[in-house]
Amino acid sequence: MSLPTPPFSPSSPRPPGSDAPALCEVPHFAPVRVRGGCQQLRRLVRSRRRAVAAGLAVTAAALVAAGPRAGDGARGHPVADPVPKRPAVEMVAAPVRIADAATVRLLRPGDRVDVIAAQETATGGDARVVARGARVTKVPEPPAPSESTTDGGALTGGGALIVLSVPRTTAARLAGASATERLAVTLC
Repeated sequence: MSLPTPPFSPSSPRPPGSDAPALCEVPHFAPVRVRGGCQQLRRLVRSRRRAVAAGLAVTAAALVAAGPRAGDGARGHPVADPVPKRPAVEMVAAPVRIADAATVRLLRPGDRVDVIAAQETATGGDARVVARGARVTKVPEPPAPSESTTDGGALTGGGALIVLSVPRTTAARLAGASATERLAVTLC
């Protein structure tokens, strides 16, 4: 025998979808169009650009106003000792007699040379650099053979003269070295 089904009670579970309203058809209507929608979007973008530009301008003005003043040092960095100013190096023209006249003929004004002083090279003496990177300012023409005294085919005094532009201290070293040693040049 089957038991009669009890009437529906609110506490009992219902099958899914049974509480949904009955289906009905949605009436047809024309689409809703907002007038000036593109214009509003453009206006919004333009106003945001203006707002960003105005914000950047205000920020820049604030940074300039709060920036370091003439007496202030850099913020966030320790104060370092000021860099000492060096006096300008006074360049002088120094005439130098080079032992090998053939080497001097290779030089032109504007060339850079190192001047080397050598002691008795035949007996193994030392050589040292007297001037580094000296600029050749003038290469005087050698005197005519009739003007110079010859001594076995060599000019008296030997070598050839050049004029170098060097600092005053280097000129003094060149003068001292040329009095006691033979000078040679190498192109830089």
